[in-house]
Amino acid sequence: MTLGDKESESARTHSLEDIAAILDVFQKHGHKEIGWQQRDLVVETKLYPRENERHTPEDLRKTLQASLNALRTDKVELFYLHAPDRTTPWEVTFKAVDDLYREGKFNKSQRWEVAEVVTICRAHGWIQPTVYQGIYNAIHRAVEPELFPCLRRFGISFYAYNPLSGGFLTGRYVDASSQIEQGSRFDDSTGKIQAINYRKRYWNDHNFHALRIIANAAEEHNLTISEVALRWMSHHSLLKREFNDAVIIGASKVGHLEQNLVDLEKAPLPDAIITAVDEAWRTVAPYVQKYWH
Repeated sequence: MTLGDKESESARTHSLEDIAAILDVFQKHGHKEIGWQQRDLVVETKLYPRENERHTPEDLRKTLQASLNALRTDKVELFYLHAPDRTTPWEVTFKAVDDLYREGKFNKSQRWEVAEVVTICRAHGWIQPTVYQGIYNAIHRAVEPELFPCLRRFGISFYAYNPLSGGFLTGRYVDASSQIEQGSRFDDSTGKIQAINYRKRYWNDHNFHALRIIANAAEEHNLTISEVALRWMSHHSLLKREFNDAVIIGASKVGHLEQNLVDLEKAPLPDAIITAVDEAWRTVAPYVQKYWH
């Protein structure tokens, strides 16, 4: 769910009224991890390293404080380091993160290169990662063989984003000639970096073949593709409630969000659907992009 000014490249929802309506639907289904304190919601923030914003102590403090100021709060629940900064030594970054944690700026932390990060943090007595946010869905399961066992070993929760493959698993697209919704993650008409990256990730013959496998099975059982994708995430993926794993969903329209939440709450899928989803994954597995930066 991308909220922000119209000038922001990735934001699709801009008006306060639309944002409020989306949050109303989100809370109605018992969820709390978005928003601000006046709604009794849990707030999280992140830093993606750029040329002028690295993981140095100065930049970490500056950007986190700017986010806290924008959110009008003194503390957030979770502070994401959204991607690794290869220009700053990890010991420097994690010491700065630990300082901010001890100052009460956030409760939990998310980082990359899990095993090595945990080892460094434990050696120094710093806060270690509690959450890993990564890409995970029915046709992108690159995290399963290596990352999930590592997270379980260190007691780290997994927060999955892209459960609908950025809109690819919604039934909106059939093949590479499908009309692309203006402003969507696949709309590269304005040269947006996000759209270019999403098309590299999903917009190829292998994924469209996998999509047809899922679509045919869904049609036979009178289900939508997005319903299949979300119910698979809830009941048949490696996500587990006992490990406090979560699915990160987003929508630009209230109706989409409502339906997504309803689908996530439905029962497990029929065996035939699970078989089709697994077959779809096998067709794209050799070509899937890596899950790390």
